[in-house]
Amino acid sequence: MRKRPPSYRIIFNWDGTPRGYSPSPQSLDQFLNLIYAPLAETQVGALFWCVGTHETTWPSQTLPQLGDAENHRFSSVKHLHRALSLRAMWQRGEDPNAALVARGHQLGLHVFASIRMNDNHFWSDPDRRQPPLRPEEMAAVTRPGLTQVRKDHPEWCLGTTAPRWAATSWNMAIPEVRQHIFNYIAEACRAADWDGVELDWQRHAFHLPREDAYRLRYTLTDLQRAVRRLADEIARERGRPFWVAVRVGATLETCHRVGYDLETWLGEDLCDLVATNANSGTDPGIEVEKYLELGKGNDVQLYPGLDSHWESGAGRLTPARPWLAAWQRGLAKGFYDRSAHGIYIFNWHATSDSHRPLLTTLGAPATLARTDKVYAPVYRFLRDPSSLRYGAERDDRLCGELPVALYPVMTECGPTFHLSVHDDLVVEAQSGHLAAVELHIEMESWAPADRIAVKLDGQPLEQPTARNLAAENPDDPSDVHENSWLVWPLTPERAARGDHAVEVCLVERDPRMLPPLVVQHVEIHIRYR
Repeated sequence: MRKRPPSYRIIFNWDGTPRGYSPSPQSLDQFLNLIYAPLAETQVGALFWCVGTHETTWPSQTLPQLGDAENHRFSSVKHLHRALSLRAMWQRGEDPNAALVARGHQLGLHVFASIRMNDNHFWSDPDRRQPPLRPEEMAAVTRPGLTQVRKDHPEWCLGTTAPRWAATSWNMAIPEVRQHIFNYIAEACRAADWDGVELDWQRHAFHLPREDAYRLRYTLTDLQRAVRRLADEIARERGRPFWVAVRVGATLETCHRVGYDLETWLGEDLCDLVATNANSGTDPGIEVEKYLELGKGNDVQLYPGLDSHWESGAGRLTPARPWLAAWQRGLAKGFYDRSAHGIYIFNWHATSDSHRPLLTTLGAPATLARTDKVYAPVYRFLRDPSSLRYGAERDDRLCGELPVALYPVMTECGPTFHLSVHDDLVVEAQSGHLAAVELHIEMESWAPADRIAVKLDGQPLEQPTARNLAAENPDDPSDVHENSWLVWPLTPERAARGDHAVEVCLVERDPRMLPPLVVQHVEIHIRYR
């Protein structure tokens, strides 16, 4: 069996943006400090560094280099500084990829080259104002990352077999496409003394024709297998491991729908480490136990992911930033209790201090103890069909229980929401550290005459306190908000560690209201002294 990576506690994926954070010419020290200042003296054990997507960030004789796709006439100031700074480093004889690996090793971190397997950020103009690009339109368009090989071969793209915004994504069933991507990966893996390579399949997760992805999954396995062989070759050459990580969907159903054959990848030992997340945002519905079972024969590690995007925490009784941190801590504690190896961070654009409280606590159950948490069911976020990126969440959070409309029923029942608490609240209450435990339910279009019945684990709850954000906001001249939060204080025993079910049944809808009453969020909030 291959030697596995050590426990990283937290893996931090940097998407390469620090290249454009400084005015050009960016010095090598500026570049390295921007990358590592947020990570130093935290629980981060590995940096997954996005080396690029379609253009190289190293001098290449065969592939386009950063800035070539725009003919060095840039659509944004950041793109200008990024390309000029990188080329200035090369001209000064500096190797930024080698330098960031060396700095990471000095800090005790492993550093992986991260490859976005099918990134499609060029689907619209940089300001996301224009409609999604069609393959046949590519030849006449100049955009960052839209390389000549793609313009020359619109028939290699997914076209109408993907959501419209992903129409210009590669169709990986095409052999030439897989060879092109493999060539990029092979150069990237030898561009520095990396500790391994990550195949980021989830950025963006549209690789095969929609209706054929499961049957064509062998083509993605072909590329995965080829990269494993490359990694083994590099390991033999240098006499130490060269690890392979993959980032995939949160459930096996998602993976099957996209075309990832996790059963084969883990069964054939085609990767050392699995990270999971949605194509867009965080998917908390990770099938931890199933993935660990698939990987146990080869001791493959599992790192559930935390992303950014729509989970802003806005509109809650708790301010947005503390809510988001509490939710992420609750997720991490639950993942550890289910035997995950660590946490994977994606798209956190961090300064030296902006995310330090989380990066110093999310990496172990002990540091998560007695920190405020929010536990909630999976929320199925979907964009409006009029959105330019409609379909981005097509395969994400498939078993999301929220939001859901309440309709009249014949048998006095309603939707049931499932969530787990991973703090031992009875013990914490006895020790005096527990401050409060509350159940929060957000009701959309809540009117004065609405009546609902709520059960927690089959037992009816008393009448809640109804709280309205507008009424509680001193800066809002109105005392009326479309949504209201219903709040119940809970004893530690009622919210004890373990699985819980919350049933919400419509008793009477205000007949003067046209829209349905909608359960938007169900959350258990835990606060410590």
